[in-house]
Parts: sequence; structure tokens; C-alpha cells
Amino acid sequence: MLKEFQAFIQRGNVLDLAVAVVIGAAFGQITASLVNQVIMPPLGLLIGGVDFSNLGFILKDADQYASLAEAVEAGAPVMQIGAFLNTVINFLVVAFVIFLVVRSYNQMRERSEKKAEAAPEAPAAPPADVQLLTEIRDLLRQRSA
Repeated sequence: MLKEFQAFIQRGNVLDLAVAVVIGAAFGQITASLVNQVIMPPLGLLIGGVDFSNLGFILKDADQYASLAEAVEAGAPVMQIGAFLNTVINFLVVAFVIFLVVRSYNQMRERSEKKAEAAPEAPAAPPADVQLLTEIRDLLRQRSA
């Protein structure tokens, strides 16, 4: 089992996957910051000053808490709609960026395939006997002319 694990780890795609996970986690933090600190504040202002991070419902004993954040901190049952909206927008941003990357990759691949198809191949050299007959024909033409 140890040898199988060692063979698995030594594959190149495992390292690629590990790098992708680390970069994905960092990218997730960037998009979360973009959504929470750049996109949502102006959106909340446009809607009428709504702070999406505090948008939600305290499900039990709502009168005991001054804010949604206080209820969350106290561990009260809370339905955090604003946090859910932030997560949905975060997902849409990540999905759109991945779409752009895949689309760019596909366009680049199509262009390289078209270039390969468009490049005319050099005609294949005729077989030796045809080449010899062509030379004989050319010599006979020169003598008769």
C-alpha cells in the first residue's frame, strides 16, 4: 500500500492538482473580498442603504439581540440571507472567470489548429522511378530541340 501511495504521489498530475487547489483557495479569498468589499457595498447603496452582511432573520428570541451580528456571535438560530447572497455572487464571479479562461483556451487552440490546417504541406517527392522517367523525358526534349 505504501508503494502504491508513493507511485500515486509521484505522478505529475497530482502535483498539478495540488498547485491548482492552493491557487484556487487564494483566488477564492480574492473573489470573496471583491464581492464583500467592492461589489456589495455599492449594490446595497443602490437598493437603499442595505448592508447585505447584516441582512437576515433571527429565528428565536429576536428581541434579545441588537443586531444580526450579535445574534450570530451568541449562537442564536439565524437565517443569514445577506451572507448567502454574498456567496452566490462570489460563485458567479468565480464561474465567470473560469468561463473566460476556458473560452480563451479554446479560442487559442482553434487558432493553432486552423494555422496547422492552413499551412500547405510540401508535395511528396515522386517515387524514384517516376523521377528517373521525368529526367529521361527532359533529356529527350533537349536533344530534339
